[in-house]
Amino acid sequence: MRSGSTNLLDALKMGVSTYSAAETEKVAQEIACELPPNCTVALHGDLGVGKTTFIRGLARAWKIEEPVTSPTYNLYTIYKGLRNLIHLDAYRLESEGDLEALMIEDFLEAPWCLAVEWPQRIITSIPSEAWHFYMEIEPANKSHKIRLNF
Repeated sequence: MRSGSTNLLDALKMGVSTYSAAETEKVAQEIACELPPNCTVALHGDLGVGKTTFIRGLARAWKIEEPVTSPTYNLYTIYKGLRNLIHLDAYRLESEGDLEALMIEDFLEAPWCLAVEWPQRIITSIPSEAWHFYMEIEPANKSHKIRLNF
């Protein structure tokens, strides 16, 4: 897919379809190189759309070898590699105050990426410069669509 960073970003702004978990991870690996240091990635989409799979792709790009799984019950997981990845599942958070109680900012050691699943639960805490990825399942062609919105 990658023939240059501009083409990649343009394609994601229009929407990219993937047909397997491996393809979703590959898209994330490619975009990982384009993400600025110390950024927030907000992943929007229903259950099973591939949010954790996308985050696994980011982790692989940053040489994080440990298994990446959804942190639903422990709320967030910290992975260390070429970049520190903090994977937050905001689904069970009731309010912005719940996020503050987690003290995630204490773990944001440069370079870092805070990847948030279910960002709509804490939308006022998501930085304005966050990269928002909207993911959906397209049943007609059995694919997943990933669209980037800044």
